[in-house]
Amino acid sequence: MTKPVPVDAAHVALAPALTPALRRGPDGGLPAGHPPVKFGKIGVLIVNLGTPDGTDYWSMRRYLKEFLSDRRVIEVNRVLWWFILNVIILSIRPQAKGKDYATIWNKERNEGPLRTITRSQSEKLGAALAPRDGRLVFDWAMRYGQPSIASRIEALQAQGCERLLLIPLYPQYAAATSATVCDAAFDALKKMRWQPVLRVAPHWPDEPAYIEALANSITSELAKLDWEPELVLASFHGIPKEYFDKGDPYHCYCYKTIRLVRERLGWPEGKLRLTFQSRFGSAEWLQPYTDKTVEALAKSGVKRLAVLTPGFVADCLETLEEIAGENAEIFHHNGGEKFHFIPCLNDSPDGIKVLEAVVKRELKGWVEL
Repeated sequence: MTKPVPVDAAHVALAPALTPALRRGPDGGLPAGHPPVKFGKIGVLIVNLGTPDGTDYWSMRRYLKEFLSDRRVIEVNRVLWWFILNVIILSIRPQAKGKDYATIWNKERNEGPLRTITRSQSEKLGAALAPRDGRLVFDWAMRYGQPSIASRIEALQAQGCERLLLIPLYPQYAAATSATVCDAAFDALKKMRWQPVLRVAPHWPDEPAYIEALANSITSELAKLDWEPELVLASFHGIPKEYFDKGDPYHCYCYKTIRLVRERLGWPEGKLRLTFQSRFGSAEWLQPYTDKTVEALAKSGVKRLAVLTPGFVADCLETLEEIAGENAEIFHHNGGEKFHFIPCLNDSPDGIKVLEAVVKRELKGWVEL
């Protein structure tokens, strides 16, 4: 006859498989003699698009392959796209993009600026909010490249995070950005036996702190100039028009943000105009196109122009190289005289205030900050 196992001994033996609620004593702590286990923490994970590990061919190829293989990013026939991507694009594009990244690379840390800034945003958020509640743990990840979403969710759980707030760093929702962050998080959770409870922060195109921060950035940047722009362009990353026709709301959120910023500044409609950048391939994308607009403005006689990129929370290739570099060159080449790029909010005090506002709003019920 098998000897009965004492209740306490059985509890200890089964401890790794039991939930925290079953393992805690009446005072909320672990029962006497319980194996050490971390629990009771709340993780906040901010996620940006991604960056290659280096500017060399193979680093760029790995990054571009992961990014351009995402079915939410490229919605075309998979067989046809596999051939185009692997046979054509990944044979040519890594070299060209590597050269572009080299112009903005953070050589001191040997990383792209998006990684530098996103890390700093996480650290500053933690410094501002973690002292208010000892349960909070802040971390950051990239949708494409490293550190991956799956690796950081695993790391947060290992620190005792039973609840997780996921924040896609996109003020305006699009399936190819916000939704694909959720896809990656859900894929990671599918492989976990013990899943943390997950919340996903919604986009914030009309968040008052965000609108105020954008208005402040425009005002403060223009105050530094010894000239006044004739108009300001707000350039957002574009999406194929087909995605909009299928119901993606991104276009509407972009226009809402700019309308609110324009109203906050008290500017007439023509002073702050919206455009879309970074189109890829031959299909029609959301218009008006940024580069074509910059060219047309210069040719029409506009001599002074400023551009900001409100849809990006951190400066990256699309802002530093494409806008501050390529579009400045287009403007000057076609008759423009003065061009100023207004940096993203990044990890500035106002930029961190925006992220704090999102965190505080979405943690309600879990934590009151």
